[in-house]
Amino acid sequence: MTGSEDSPAFRLAYVPGVIPAKWVRIWNERRTDVPLTLLQASPAEAHDLLLAGGADAGLVRLPVDRTVLSAIPLYTETTVAVVPKDHIVAAVDRITADDLADDIVLHPLDDTLAWENLPGRPALERPATTEDAIELVAAGIGVLLVPQSLARLHHRKDLTYRPVTDAPESQVALSWPEDRTTDLVEDFIGIVRGRTVNSSRGRREEPKADQPKAAKKRSGGTEGTGRKPAAGRSGSGSGRGGAAGKGARSGGGAGRSGGSRQGKPRRKS
Repeated sequence: MTGSEDSPAFRLAYVPGVIPAKWVRIWNERRTDVPLTLLQASPAEAHDLLLAGGADAGLVRLPVDRTVLSAIPLYTETTVAVVPKDHIVAAVDRITADDLADDIVLHPLDDTLAWENLPGRPALERPATTEDAIELVAAGIGVLLVPQSLARLHHRKDLTYRPVTDAPESQVALSWPEDRTTDLVEDFIGIVRGRTVNSSRGRREEPKADQPKAAKKRSGGTEGTGRKPAAGRSGSGSGRGGAAGKGARSGGGAGRSGGSRQGKPRRKS
């Protein structure tokens, strides 16, 4: 059963901050027979879409439930602190979590960073979304730590961001339901892994037709193995057992022949 038979399009969910444009372009070049439909969703929505069959695969942030979803990590993002432009940390290139010890650090409900201990001081309430948290940063209520792509997505002229060297990082992965690994999913796996259009990896291989038998038998004991002699061995073998061997036997024969006539050379009278 192939993915193209199951649905008229390949449905790809993706979470905010992830830019699937490159992979979509390659898909459209290779699979002109199957259109790709993009579905933007929050991290929680993307998970539900995959499980409910509303999307064939998704570009999501780890972790995911590995008991029901397969996942291939694609890349890791730098974590940054989003701050007002006049904040003290805006004067340096990068910071540590301790540099925010005196700041209120906002922790939105859709945060995807795996914090053991959130730096800074906690806010009275958690914002519902990262977008809401950005608005609070602009209002001077606190600072926000997010993957760099989200800082770019919610860019504002009055805000800036700096990398946080010791913060947890976010991993982006391609994920799909483990029990629905269709041919189209395997085709997309091949694309995100950078495989060429002619590569057989990334989708199930079709059974190969029987190869015609060689019309002429090969010497050297390779007939029936289906393999050619390894490169380099035929040359060295023929040198030992071929021309060199014949030369040795011929030379030996000549030596024996010469040995039967050995003696002093006859003098001319």
